[in-house]
Amino acid sequence: MAELNSARRPRVHVAVFVCVALVTLVIDRVTKLMALESLSTDSSIPVVPGLLSLRLLHNPGASLGMGSSATWVISLFAMIVGVGLLVAGVITTSTPWALALSLAFSGAVGNLIDRVIYADGFLDGSVVDFLDYGWSVGNVADIWLVVAGVALVALILRSVPFRDTGREDDHAAGRRTTNEHEER
Repeated sequence: MAELNSARRPRVHVAVFVCVALVTLVIDRVTKLMALESLSTDSSIPVVPGLLSLRLLHNPGASLGMGSSATWVISLFAMIVGVGLLVAGVITTSTPWALALSLAFSGAVGNLIDRVIYADGFLDGSVVDFLDYGWSVGNVADIWLVVAGVALVALILRSVPFRDTGREDDHAAGRRTTNEHEER
């Protein structure tokens, strides 16, 4: 029975990663489509006066508009990071790591989708931003990236293992423990 549970365990973390990533990607995409339909680049709608308003902005760069002349480089970097996060999300056996990695993945891929969909040339599209904080304008994918960054730092500082190295992994890998050899 222990072998059956340990064999299923990594699949649960993959399912967590995939489900969270899909839900957060959908939320990001839907909010951006709503912003494109409802907001204008010419006006701002106050939500929390002095803290948050809604204003449409097409950002070709990275954070705070930096790198707007090298959008394709940002896009290629996002692709590499996305693949790395996907691999990490698939191989982790930790639910907290799977959650944090899925948020980072959906944030990176959510903005990459914009760069691909709204491109005129090779990966030179702009990201749809609409959450105006006064000092910066962002989107839901950016929120996922910030939350993921904080969560990843917290996981590292708390020494939460990325992969469980206990007896269950030995079973999952098909290795026999000392007790199993003694039982035979």
